[in-house]
Amino acid sequence: MFAGVFTAFTPLYGMHFVVAALIAKALRGNILASLLGTFFGNPLTYVPIAFSSLRTGYWFLGIDRHEPDHKSVLDRFAYAGGDLWHNLVAWFTGEPTNWSELILFYDKVFYPYLIGGILPGIVSGLVCYYLTVPVIRAYQSRRRGALKSKLAALKKKQGDAAGSAPKE
Repeated sequence: MFAGVFTAFTPLYGMHFVVAALIAKALRGNILASLLGTFFGNPLTYVPIAFSSLRTGYWFLGIDRHEPDHKSVLDRFAYAGGDLWHNLVAWFTGEPTNWSELILFYDKVFYPYLIGGILPGIVSGLVCYYLTVPVIRAYQSRRRGALKSKLAALKKKQGDAAGSAPKE
């Protein structure tokens, strides 16, 4: 669970399952639980996750979040996407490539988000882990009890059937 929730605080969109599984494997944790934990990041939580990760990243890196060019994070995404599209087309048309907006995106959004997601990711991952462990243990205990009662009922039924069988 920890690995999945932690991974939700990274900007590695589209790779959360892979990253969570690798972290779970490295920590010798439950890979399925880590995959389920990635759903902590969803359309309702991505805005607060991104906000907290970026703010923390700016603080860790000592970056002034009020840029002189006043471009928002969404603008940075748009300009980086424009750079990718332009450079993809440039490969086929012979135009010169320009990676300046993608470099700015990395410096102003991706890297601060990646670094800033570490602390809130660890805290949220640990909180979710320690909240889910007792629930899982209670479920497993209840299931174990139900299976024992079913087994006892089957043994009783089998014993009754063997005792009432006609003898020759």
